[in-house]
Parts: sequence; C-alpha cells; structure tokens
Amino acid sequence: MISLEQFLRQSLRESSVESYLYSIEKYKKANRNADKYDYQKVMQYIELLRNNYQPSTIKATLGCIKRYYDYLIEIEKRKDNPARAIRLRDKTENPIQLQDLFTEKELQSLLNPRKERYPFLAKRNKIIMSLLVHQGLRIGEIENLKLSDIDLEKATIEVTGTALTNNRNLPLKAEQILLLYEYINHDRTKLKTWRNDNNKLLLGKLGTPIRTEDVDYLITTYQKQYKKKLTATTIRQSVLANLLTKNNDLRVVQHFAGHKHPDTTEKYRQTGLNALKTAIDKLHPIK
Repeated sequence: MISLEQFLRQSLRESSVESYLYSIEKYKKANRNADKYDYQKVMQYIELLRNNYQPSTIKATLGCIKRYYDYLIEIEKRKDNPARAIRLRDKTENPIQLQDLFTEKELQSLLNPRKERYPFLAKRNKIIMSLLVHQGLRIGEIENLKLSDIDLEKATIEVTGTALTNNRNLPLKAEQILLLYEYINHDRTKLKTWRNDNNKLLLGKLGTPIRTEDVDYLITTYQKQYKKKLTATTIRQSVLANLLTKNNDLRVVQHFAGHKHPDTTEKYRQTGLNALKTAIDKLHPIK
C-alpha cells in the first residue's frame, strides 16, 4: 500500500511534502477520529483555527486536510472527501495593490540582453526570467520543472501544480523554443554532473538543481532598473493583471494561472475607479 508521503510526492514539489506531512499529522493529533470525519466535523476544526490563525494559514491548512482525505480515498479507506466542498471566504490581510504592479513594457525589459556575471548561466537565467514573464509561473513551479515537461515539437510546457495551483499545459513563445533547445542540448549538458539525479531542467553552476533562493537572487539583480519592488510574486501578479486588463476571459486566465477557483483570479481584475481609490487610500497623508 502506498504511504501518505509517497502519495504527496506524486503531485507536490519536494519542499512542500514536509510541510504537508507536518500539517496533516497535527490535524490527526488534534482529531483522533479524523479519518471518519464528515463535512461538519471538518468545519468545526476550521472554526477553531479561525480563533488563532490568519486566513492565509487557515487556507493552507485546509489544502493539507483535503490532500489527506484524497489519500484515504486512494488507499480505499474512504469513498468521499468531506473537505472537498469547503471554500473559505475569509478576508485576506494583504490585498493586491494593482498600482504597484508592472506594465507589459516594464516586464518585457526583464528579457533584454545583459552582461552576466557567469556567462555559462546566461541562457539558463534568460529561461527563468522568460518563464516568469511569459508563463507567469510561481518559483516552486519553476524549481520543479523537468526535461520531460518540455515539448519543443509541440511548443508546450507541462507545469506541475503546487498546493495553490493546478497542473496545466501552456504554450511556449517562439523565442523560448530556440532558447530552450540551445540550453538543453549544450549549456545544460556542460552543467550536468553526478549531483543531478532527478532530471531537473534548470541547474546551478555546480550542476545541482536550482533552489528557490537561486531564483530569488536572480530577480534581485534586476531590481535597480525599477522603483517598484520586484519579486517573483509581483511579476506573476503583474502578468495576470495585464491579461485581465486586456479583457481576456476569466476562465482562460484562471487556467493559465493554475488557480483552483475563479475567485482567486477575479481579485486581479479592478476597474479604473477602484484602482484610483486604492491608490488614494494608500498615498493619502490622512489615515
């Protein structure tokens, strides 16, 4: 029988598995009969969490609980997931500030050629930045990419979801196809060592798979070009907000982003009047 850890590893990146196991174990200890819980029992636990934790923490915990019941279904210990229908509407403490995001033109400037400190990492760095700008990927999704996720003939990339996003297949831009071909067949081959045993697409200068901090550092090297704060999160938020500004269908953008629910995508849409009000609320000296 497959273990819970093995089950989680099928759909989560390595760094997420440990936190999921911790949250699930905590849930089981607090609820001895959790494997037999119904919807109401799960909601009672969520209500207890609301007395002590922020909405973002509660939503993350709920995601872990849902995976736990999916596992019980997988091993045929249950036939249903009592948490599946739960949708939390708690007010988030950090609403997206659209006036702080980047325009399409500003994002495109991240892809301009530049002199790299390590020339042999130049193509890899361009690929990372292009995945942020063109596909709006989260760092965890970039970190988790494998060679088999790239289909140059079909010009697509298979993105493995995270705790917050779904799996999805996205098109590659024309310039990415040549860039990836050259990197995979030349640059990556030179970087690859015995340390890389999991076929990860993007490698560091020592041949090991890139980590979150590697991507974070790369992004900071572009910060001096902007007055606004540049992070992987603000890049992704900007990409999604720009798509909605162009009146793209909400469902299309939801799939592109990998959002599990349309209301997550909806928060990136804002009318001109609302944007003005947000800016006034933030900048007005009288608070």
